[in-house]
Formats: sequence, structure tokens, C-alpha cells
Amino acid sequence: MRIVIVGGVAAGMSAASRAMRHNPHAEVVVFERGEYISYGACGLPYVLGGEVKDFEALIARTPQQMRGRGISVRLRHEVTGVDAGARTVTVVDHASGRSVAEPYDQLLLATGVSAIRPDWARTELSGVHVLRDIPDGQAIEASLQGASRAIIVGGGYIGLELAEALSCRGLSVAVVEKAPEVAGRMLDPEYQHRVRGELEDNGVTVHCSTTVEGLTGRDGRVTGVQTDGGFLHADMVIVAVGVRPNVDLARAAGVRIGKTGAVAVNIRQETSVAGIFSAGDNTESIHRVTRRKVHIPLGLTANRMGRVAGVNMAGGDATFPGVVGSSIFKTFGLGVARTGLTQQEAGTLGLDAVSVDVRSTDHAGYYSTAKPIYVRLTAERGTGRLLGTQLVCHNHESVKRVDVVAALLHGRGKVQDLFETDLSYAPPFSGVWDVLLVAADRLSREIHKNSE
Repeated sequence: MRIVIVGGVAAGMSAASRAMRHNPHAEVVVFERGEYISYGACGLPYVLGGEVKDFEALIARTPQQMRGRGISVRLRHEVTGVDAGARTVTVVDHASGRSVAEPYDQLLLATGVSAIRPDWARTELSGVHVLRDIPDGQAIEASLQGASRAIIVGGGYIGLELAEALSCRGLSVAVVEKAPEVAGRMLDPEYQHRVRGELEDNGVTVHCSTTVEGLTGRDGRVTGVQTDGGFLHADMVIVAVGVRPNVDLARAAGVRIGKTGAVAVNIRQETSVAGIFSAGDNTESIHRVTRRKVHIPLGLTANRMGRVAGVNMAGGDATFPGVVGSSIFKTFGLGVARTGLTQQEAGTLGLDAVSVDVRSTDHAGYYSTAKPIYVRLTAERGTGRLLGTQLVCHNHESVKRVDVVAALLHGRGKVQDLFETDLSYAPPFSGVWDVLLVAADRLSREIHKNSE
């Protein structure tokens, strides 16, 4: 059996390792168009901010290590075409320029996503960047030398993490967001303003409801950003307005693309074309709360999808359970987490949802390091089914409480299930009634009151 994998980062290398473990006699070949495999892309902002010593520290496995496990890894080899009938892929070796046809019995497309570049960002000016991979990070690091003013376009995860990173490097930082508030895709409006406040409290200038119209430059380097609200000076600009799944290869192979814009698969990560699997950030999944197809590109999801695909390509039987949209990030001292649906998302989907907001402390209130924590818990009116939660706290580790709700969402748990959960207690970690239990109690009473 010859298993060919296109893409050598999270999903691709997880699939390769799992396939080889499941079937040691299989020939597993990974084609990666870049220069690195198996690295933690989520750590890139923390290298730039100085919390991680260098980009090499993000690399989990080298090509040599994978070859030692019997997996053939070919760097700077780009797959440019798939012939599903002949079961071959066309591969360009960028070192030699040669193009060859490579056979496969099972094929995995783990082609990931690309950063969206609006028309105004398609420029030859130096100092304009996106951040998706290690070379992007290295390019930003080079631009930091001598820079004093940075503009980040986009107030999502990457933009907010980079706002902290570049501020820690001594730059004056501004965030430009076209939506009314930052973190708009992650949180309800009542919680978005807490994130904006944290940025501004740490010296970051925030321009919301602002659209970028173009860039200016001098001597080949960017000098600023023109917006509909005026001109902003900058020595460097980072574009963080979102990502787009890389599906051109899949589409050309006749694979069905879902309504989300990502590759459509079944629970075994199989596409609509026999012998072709898809996994990772280019692939859609089932949301366990809504039962709808979603595209939520996150690290754990990609790794888990890859494991499932690897087992199945090697002759086994594994399934991907779906996602509940759990995510977490920090910016400066603020931790932010969410899972499931926000109140706003639930309303958009037509669900009869109700939420409660609780302000408490993340430790026992009398404990010296206790900080305020804010929780919104959302459920379905009538059934009491949990729909999601949002947490914000200045002890950023404390928002990992989100995982308790995420676990219950996977089992379609109810508010009462959360209230009855036997959570651990000691003063350095929580009050005797943890904030999640308080929220569950209040939400249960709210649901009961509205049902009378």
C-alpha cells in the first residue's frame, strides 16, 4: 500500500505517523512544498514577543526524525495536480524544477489555509506581512529591526496576540478593525469591549468600524495605511483579516467542496472521490451543538482529523467526532475563551436561547491573587440544553474552565448537568461555589422562570 500525503504540518504529519503505526508495511510519502514540517504555528506570535526563544523551538519533528520512523518526507515538493482515475499526483521538485507523476493507493489532502490578502495588501512594498508559517515569522522578525510603529489590520486571534507581541518589542501598535469591535467573531458584544479595554490599557490604539483603503510607501518600504477615517503612519503592517481554505487541488480532482468553502468529508475523513481523504484546516467538520457543517481551523482539530485519516488510509476504522468550537487566547494579561455558541450566534441560527452573566473571582475571594472573572453561560430555553459559554479573566490561566463546558457540550449536556458536576475546590483555584456552578444555578432559575 502506498499512502501519499500532501502537506506536512499538523494534519499531514499526524496522519503519516498514525498510518505507519497502524500498518508498518505501508509506504508513506509526504510532499511538503515548504521548508518545515511538524511545527506549532500557534506559537509564532510568542516567538516574536520573546516568550519562546526562537522559531526552531516550535519544531516538534524534523524530516530526519520522520524518515527514521520509515516515513518518506520530501521538502520543497509541491503537488500541483491529481488524476483520481489513474491514482497519481503531479509533483514539482522546486529544487530541480522537475515535474513527475507519483502513484498512490490512498491520498490525503492536508493543504491547510492561506492568509487572506485584500487587494490593497497585494503590494511589493517591504514591511507588509501576513503570519501563517515560520518563513512569515522570520520575515516579520527581519522587519522589526529599526521599526517603531506597527499597524495590525484585523482584530481576531492572530491580530490580538500580535498586538501584545509587538508592544513587548517596544513598538507603538495600532489595531484597525472594520467591524464595530475587536474579537467580533469570538464573543458577544458585551464581552468584546473588555478585550478592547485591555488593549487600550496597555497602550495599543484601536480603530474600530474602520476600513483600510490602501498603503503608502517610500523607497520601496511601507510608510502608512490610508483608511476611511484618515491616514495612519507605520513602519510595518501586518494583515490579519482571516484565512481561506486551500481547496484548489481538491476541486481540480473532482472532490466536493462544502457550503463552508472547505473540503466536504464524512466522519472517516473520506471525500466524495474514492481513495482521497482530507484533513486539517482545509476541511470542514460537524458542529456537535448545531449538527451543521462548519469550518473552524484550529490546531487540535487538525491533529485529530489527521489521526483519523491516517488510521483509515492504512486499513483501519476510525471516526472524527466533530467539534464544539472551543478556542482560547490571551492578549497582555487578559485570558479569553469560548466554546459552543454565543448568544448572538444562537439567535442567528434561530435557536431559542437564554444567557446569564456572572461576575465573580477566579480564586476564593479572600485569596491574595484572586481576580475578577466574567462568565456568560448560554442554554436553550425549554430543554435546558447547554449551548455555550464565554469567559474573560485577568488571570489568563483561569479561563481554561471553558473545557468543563466543552466536555458537557460533547455529550449534549444540560444546565443541570453542569450544576451537578463535582468540580474541585481549594482557595488558590476557586471559591467553594465555582463561577461555572454559580452561572449554571442562575441560568437554571432563569429557564424555569421563563417556562412558567
